Amino acid sequence: MTTVVTTPTGKIGSRVVRVLVQAGVRPRVLLREPGNLDRATRELVEVHRCDQGDAEAVVRATRGAERLLWINPPDSDDDPIAGHARMGANAARAVTENGIGRTVFVSSIGAEKGSGVGEIDGLARAERSLNETGASVSQLRCGYFFTNLLTQADEIRAGVLRTPWPLDFPMAWVDPRDIGEVAAARLLSDAWSGQRVRAVHGPEDLTFSQVAGILGEVLGHDVVPERISDDRLRASLSAVGLSERRIEGIVGMSAGMRENFTPEQRRDPVTTTPTTLGSWAWENLRPRP
Repeated sequence: MTTVVTTPTGKIGSRVVRVLVQAGVRPRVLLREPGNLDRATRELVEVHRCDQGDAEAVVRATRGAERLLWINPPDSDDDPIAGHARMGANAARAVTENGIGRTVFVSSIGAEKGSGVGEIDGLARAERSLNETGASVSQLRCGYFFTNLLTQADEIRAGVLRTPWPLDFPMAWVDPRDIGEVAAARLLSDAWSGQRVRAVHGPEDLTFSQVAGILGEVLGHDVVPERISDDRLRASLSAVGLSERRIEGIVGMSAGMRENFTPEQRRDPVTTTPTTLGSWAWENLRPRP
């Protein structure tokens, strides 16, 4: 059985690769720069140089595959919605032309809305493209990544957590490594078929006020949550050089889900993953000695 893994050096893909090789599988990994894969891992996988934005290259690299993990990579496309949709279409073409039996796609909570959720609209389009193949697909709709906090690491260590979300709005938070565990389990399992949605909700729903409290406990000082306006978020993103479309893609994600939104998949033992925000923050946000 040939299993293909995309973005194998990313936070999710790297965990999938590790679980697969530990299970005795030698996966085929696709990446733009094979040199970015560490030497020890290269000995355990089949490496293919492939740009996921190149449809022909994707089809070639997935020939003979029976299972596919598709994660849209960070893309330089000025329009992130169109970029996600284009990547999803490339995956769908490969699934169709190569007869790939099972695909696991890493999507996001909010994709169920279909539109009005910023960058996530592109993931919704990718979901549709994969479903239209008629093949078996598991759509993993994931919560808010713990790793998003790394973009604010200096501010958090200085004692403030800024967000455009209402401070009392509870939502799912998840460690990307746990998403990798779920994705690997789906790839290894023969117990599913058809087109399914599987949520990955993390250990618990948290508000930003609760997140700030947890971070404060880990860091040993107060972390104050502060809600900022969408315009202030736009200004901060513009200051680091993002284009208008990329800015609106980011702003739209929170704007589209923070009012009267409930995820389609409810939290239950299947959607709940183990790693807590506190344990993740202890490993990733505490200053190194």
